[in-house]
Amino acid sequence: MTEEVLYARQGRLGRILLNRPRTINVLNDVMVTSILEQLGDWARDDAVLAVSIQGAGERGLCAGGDVRALRTVVMAGSGEAVRFWAAEYRMNAAIASYPKPYVAFMDGVVMGGGVGLSAHGSLRLVTERSRVAMPETTIGFSPDVGSLFLLSRAPGETGTHLAMTGLPMGGADAVGCGLADALIDSEKIPTIIDQLAAGESLNSSVGDTNPVGDLAVQRDWIDSCYTGNDAGTILRALLAHPAPGAQEAGAVLATRSPMAVSIALEAIRRAGQMDTLAKVLEQDLMLGTAMADSADFVEGVRALLVDRDNTPRWQQPSLAYVDPSGVARAFTGQPLTA
Repeated sequence: MTEEVLYARQGRLGRILLNRPRTINVLNDVMVTSILEQLGDWARDDAVLAVSIQGAGERGLCAGGDVRALRTVVMAGSGEAVRFWAAEYRMNAAIASYPKPYVAFMDGVVMGGGVGLSAHGSLRLVTERSRVAMPETTIGFSPDVGSLFLLSRAPGETGTHLAMTGLPMGGADAVGCGLADALIDSEKIPTIIDQLAAGESLNSSVGDTNPVGDLAVQRDWIDSCYTGNDAGTILRALLAHPAPGAQEAGAVLATRSPMAVSIALEAIRRAGQMDTLAKVLEQDLMLGTAMADSADFVEGVRALLVDRDNTPRWQQPSLAYVDPSGVARAFTGQPLTA
């Protein structure tokens, strides 16, 4: 057990609290191993009827994996990054197949690995404070943790929009896109915890299961612009569309890693043809193996989280320079080259 994750029994409820509030509870390898072990223990404990997960602090559940630390081991030539992702994806699979109710409180920031910790649960609750995203293309990586299994099944092309741009969405859109089950008021969380501790069986009726989010009213341009399998064509469609939201999305997309954006598009198209989460997680690990040592991952983390200058110098200056054979090679796990 580690103090970076706290565990407690409250009545019939096993409670997980991610405890790195200064970093919005980013995940490391020790935390992943600890959570997997504890989930196994509670699965075998007849006194525990359900499990919940929350994040310490006011800012959110989890901002993802500790990519700053992963960048360090990548630069040192270590294979630790791929081993971390393999363990993380095992945890995601364990959550999805957990034999007891797994209730995720997706309050505040829920990004990257935080989505993997929550969106595969059996009851996923967002709040008015939720900001949910898979922002991997911002750091030269592709959306992982099985998120594309869910996003590829979101209405129309909303999942493609989210995967390629990495833009955040609110709680209502998370429900609409299938990453959450219900929108609740954050003030209800203690009451729901008490109900679970008392052994009550809860479902999505605890909140609003059909809220209308921002993306839902922008489906026309999203579905029109994101049709197809060529990232460059999608970017041009966004920039040419008269809707302000489309042009804003295009401007954002143009700042992302061209290779990562191209891989993310191919990955979500393939994920839509896969019938199990396990297959998507296998694809995630293949792509992680290919992209871990890429210059774009190292540079993206530097620009966003180390130097914080937000001016990444990507290997390809634009989508026009992306070699389709390089995209295809990533799906075999072969390292990307410049």
